[in-house]
Amino acid sequence: MSLMIDVSAFELDAEEQELLQHPFVSSVILFARNFHDKQQIYALTKAIRQAAKRPILIAVDQEGGRVQRFIKGYNKIPAMADAAFFAKTHAKKYPQHNILQELGWLMATEVIASGVDLSFAPVLDLNGVSDVIGKRAFADNPTDVETNAKQFIFGMQQAGMAACGKHFPGHGSVQADTHHAAAVDNRSKEEIFNLDILPFKNLIAQNLLQAVMPAHVIYSNVDDKPAGFSKHWLQTILRKQLGFNGVIFSDDLSMQAANVAGNYVDKAHAAYDAGCTVALACNNREGAVSILDAWQQFKSKQTQAEEKKQQAVLELTVNKPHTFNELEQTQRWRDASKICHQIADVVN
Repeated sequence: MSLMIDVSAFELDAEEQELLQHPFVSSVILFARNFHDKQQIYALTKAIRQAAKRPILIAVDQEGGRVQRFIKGYNKIPAMADAAFFAKTHAKKYPQHNILQELGWLMATEVIASGVDLSFAPVLDLNGVSDVIGKRAFADNPTDVETNAKQFIFGMQQAGMAACGKHFPGHGSVQADTHHAAAVDNRSKEEIFNLDILPFKNLIAQNLLQAVMPAHVIYSNVDDKPAGFSKHWLQTILRKQLGFNGVIFSDDLSMQAANVAGNYVDKAHAAYDAGCTVALACNNREGAVSILDAWQQFKSKQTQAEEKKQQAVLELTVNKPHTFNELEQTQRWRDASKICHQIADVVN
């Protein structure tokens, strides 16, 4: 396993430059607090790579709707429910374009132009009772979620970005927000497998997901641990039954629902033992440092197969980066931007 850390501001401080060189740090996640404008974020990503002195993955949550960290100077990607509705009702108006595919491409290509490799997208949850998911989901049924997500992923792939499905095996049927509270889904295993898990299962079977992020949700009729800390969910079901061979990112260890595992080192061990490839330690520098101080504990447990999984993390980095100036000269960017603005006009 390795660690994904955050940084505090628009520029790196001395401690962050040192942390980025730690051998256990494989990746960095950026937040809205790190963003001022396109030029600044590009300079920050360049500084991160220079400080690391080795290949490193940089990620962001830029899924669209209310979860978009880079805003000024970027297209405002709609919430996936709004995008899916618009695609269904306006397909004839755009006969030359697959609307969801263009939105996936637009999101990904602008993120790549920022010097960032990966957006944690798409959301594969079903739109149910969860307020924290809501319109972030494409639909309330697995067939439409899979169909719409597939087109969005095609667009991401065309831009050169990998896809990360979240939040396995499905967060849509719990009301609690795992950022702030423990969350328990009391449904039967059969219901979860017949509904929520299907988009993950089918997209994995089509080799369309390079990464997966599990939910910090306890599915009480399957296991007593949150999915992200559950060997049953991640190794027995995700790896063996569904055949997923990609990268598993834990959700953020600072989230309230993760506290069932103990302190930060305990939580990192829980993620490792469950089968996570990368643990996210964000928004708590002391917690992240405590994990790094204990990194030899993890290294001593790591097998050759797990070491190979770390190479898969670096395979998520972008092979062919481009600049915003290059991007904005393309007809596809102009056309996709128009679609994005049209959706905003209809939704608002």
